[in-house]
Amino acid sequence: MGTILIAMSFLLVFSAAAPQASAAAAGGILQIPSSDSLAHCIPRCGDVDIFYPFGIGPGCFRQGFDLTCNHSTKHPKLFLGSSTVPVTDMYYDYASTPINIKLATRPGTDTYNMSWEAPSKGITISSDNTLYVVGCDFDFTLFEHGTGDLVSSRMSRCAGEKAATGGFCNGIGCCLIPLPRDLQGFQAELVSTNITATQSDWLHPGIMAVVSRADYYMYNTTNIFSSWTDASNIDDAMLSVTIMDQPSCQSPQMNNASYACSNDSSCQNSSSGRGYGCYCSPYEQGNPYILDGCLEADYNPKPKEHCPPSCGRITVPFPFGLEEGCFANEELHLNCTSGNLTDFVSEDTQYHVTDVSVEDGTLTVSNRVNSSNDNNGYVLEAPMQNRLDFSMKYDIVIKWVISNLTCQTAMRKDTMYACRSSNSYCLNVTDGEIFMGYRCKCSSGFQGNPYVKDGCTDIDECGLSNYCNGTCQNFPGGYNCTSCLHGKEFDPIKRQCVTSTKEHNLLLGITIGTGCGLGSIIIAVCVFVFANKWKKGIQKRIRRAHFKKNQGLLLEQLISDESATNKTKIFSLEELEKATNNFDATRVLGRGGHGTVYKGILSDQRVVAIKKSKIVEQTEIDQFINEVAILSQIIHRNVVKLFGCCLESEVPLLVYEFISNGTLHDLLHIDVSLECLLSWDDRIRIAVEAAGALAYLHSAAAIPIFHRDVKSSNILLDSSFATKVSDFGASRSLSLDETHVVTIVQGTFGYLDPKLTEKSDVYSFGVILVELLIRKKPFFINDLGAKQNVSHYFVEGLQEGAIMEIMDPQVVKEANREEIDDICSLAEACLRLKGRDRPTMKEVDMRLQFLTTKRLRKCKILPAKDEEIEPFLCPQVGNSDAPMNVVNAGNSTSKGISSCYSLEQELPSSVTLPR
Repeated sequence: MGTILIAMSFLLVFSAAAPQASAAAAGGILQIPSSDSLAHCIPRCGDVDIFYPFGIGPGCFRQGFDLTCNHSTKHPKLFLGSSTVPVTDMYYDYASTPINIKLATRPGTDTYNMSWEAPSKGITISSDNTLYVVGCDFDFTLFEHGTGDLVSSRMSRCAGEKAATGGFCNGIGCCLIPLPRDLQGFQAELVSTNITATQSDWLHPGIMAVVSRADYYMYNTTNIFSSWTDASNIDDAMLSVTIMDQPSCQSPQMNNASYACSNDSSCQNSSSGRGYGCYCSPYEQGNPYILDGCLEADYNPKPKEHCPPSCGRITVPFPFGLEEGCFANEELHLNCTSGNLTDFVSEDTQYHVTDVSVEDGTLTVSNRVNSSNDNNGYVLEAPMQNRLDFSMKYDIVIKWVISNLTCQTAMRKDTMYACRSSNSYCLNVTDGEIFMGYRCKCSSGFQGNPYVKDGCTDIDECGLSNYCNGTCQNFPGGYNCTSCLHGKEFDPIKRQCVTSTKEHNLLLGITIGTGCGLGSIIIAVCVFVFANKWKKGIQKRIRRAHFKKNQGLLLEQLISDESATNKTKIFSLEELEKATNNFDATRVLGRGGHGTVYKGILSDQRVVAIKKSKIVEQTEIDQFINEVAILSQIIHRNVVKLFGCCLESEVPLLVYEFISNGTLHDLLHIDVSLECLLSWDDRIRIAVEAAGALAYLHSAAAIPIFHRDVKSSNILLDSSFATKVSDFGASRSLSLDETHVVTIVQGTFGYLDPKLTEKSDVYSFGVILVELLIRKKPFFINDLGAKQNVSHYFVEGLQEGAIMEIMDPQVVKEANREEIDDICSLAEACLRLKGRDRPTMKEVDMRLQFLTTKRLRKCKILPAKDEEIEPFLCPQVGNSDAPMNVVNAGNSTSKGISSCYSLEQELPSSVTLPR
């Protein structure tokens, strides 16, 4: 066997690798220039026009897009930067260059490498290109330059035959790789799979690879082979413009100083994922990299006068036209031939137009004139780019649009907006899921041409059949159709309503029946109104009688002297029913010996407690009036405030301020297994406030008032745990010269003085002091299971010296022994059997104030003589020196942690009282 010679060569449509250009040439700019600032720049090199961002010389190009014009040859040649990459054509967004790589193989070598890199970061190989490799028996792999990412791999086989000279590039003698994205460059590896072939086995002396933007070589590789000796037959590769000084559109838009896109242009990220490009909006044209470089697309919304209205039998409405100035743009230009047939021209092909409809936005075409298959109905190529739909065959109906804009965008361009008639609207047109653009349509109820002023005229529906079978009234954009009245029917010949004899009797019967029905309804309504009015009258008389029986006139006299600001209001029953949702059971706050208390909300949004008495005997009514009269005179912060009353119901009603934290009884006795929420300081404060209120009633009021039902369940606590004395139903007022009261014994057992006197309230208050100390109810079950009176229990413990054993553990923990002894001494004095031996409420109040003052001074809250106030923590535990927290009075919390209570502002005179 003779020597085998291997001679393989490769041609790639990415020409020979050029040396890498250096950083952007001096003079590159990073802002948007104006046309005037570029006026001095070189506009052309040889036969290639230069468009910014490309340019020659300082200030004429954007950084990274400088060009060099070589005049050393007969015909000047343009190159990218200082590289040897030639530019054969360009625009603002691309440049064309022949990229050809020819690789000769050597015997004994089966692997070959090649590469091509753009001379500047802003130049990328466009994804519109396709790589063709022509030859036999090889494997080809393509990588992205710089990253090494695999792009694709292909192979070519010839099965022992010569390489094809034409036909499909389908892997037999030729393979292709469409570029999936823009590439900064590429690296390729070619591996020969037939190294024993001789040169005589090949039609050409090697294998050729081509990258081109033309798809022609996909089907015919003849020109590729001929380019082995003459590369001018190959379409040049397209290089894309990519702004690389920022990674994406979002970055430069936040840094406007280097943003490349002008006004009215849009930004689009590069398909390579690095950099971005600028583009004029679809309705504009020009250079988006120059200030005001994007200009509006040409559209003429006003045709000239006396335009030919038709061609033969075919009407040609605007925006289509036959003469210059008669059509809206060149794409809507129609030609009228000598045979009176309208021709629609698309490049080199003409089509017979048989109908033009502005209402439907269609153009009907019968056949192609310049075609060898006129009668076969081929699908036509769109003569208006993407603006026409040629999906129909045979009788072809073409959809057309004015511009490939959305309605929203088109309406912003007022001078170019096509819908000129006031009774028209814009309509977005799609072909399946593909958006085509917009066209115009007359509004509902109008017809005509929406593309000319006042072109849409009203449709007279009343003059058309099948629109109205009755009385018709036309108006612009619509009509009113009234059906024929009863007893009449529509005559389609006369087109009007006529009387029907067979309906006459039916109409008469309906009229009589309707009259009787209406009469019955009127009578029923009158009876209802009369009954309702009669019922309301009865209710009004009953309420008036109740008001009189409930001593309403007397009460009005009793409260008539009050000031306007503190005046007790007499409420109507309707107001209180509305406030309590008709005395709903869910509004009940509590039930007592004198009645039920409801929670209510008045019309002025005040929250109130409404007391409804149980008993309606006359003595109870007198007691009720007594309570109103007493409370109307009392103005004290520790006495519950009376807003008013209602006397219109059988059971009189009282309206108090709403106290939110319940009663002292509940806090002490509801659950004795838990620690009480009231601290020792709270208990002293409550005792002081209750004693002050009772002392005020006994001696400070204009007429002395004795409560006669003092108990822990009548001591209320508001949101800040301030004391409020309530329930004056058993109270009695005395003149100052009365020495004793003779009345029915009233009150609550356990709190009741065995001998009822004016000092009975003092005895009841003593019971409350005992409750605060030992936390037991007035009657409780002792350890032996017997019922025991708490007063006797306390006095016995005091006499036996076992007082600390019966104290509430919380009191023992928080109070010191001296304070406990002082309170016990006061409670014992209040509980003495003989009234004359008890102190008055005023004396009780003063002793409690003194005990409080002494406690505050011990806590360093009040200064001694010639002594300044120094903050100090109060002792909380009676038998130790542990500190207790000090906060302002009235700020006790629900956790039971309270402060030493300060009364220095209210009771300054009590500071210096002797012990």
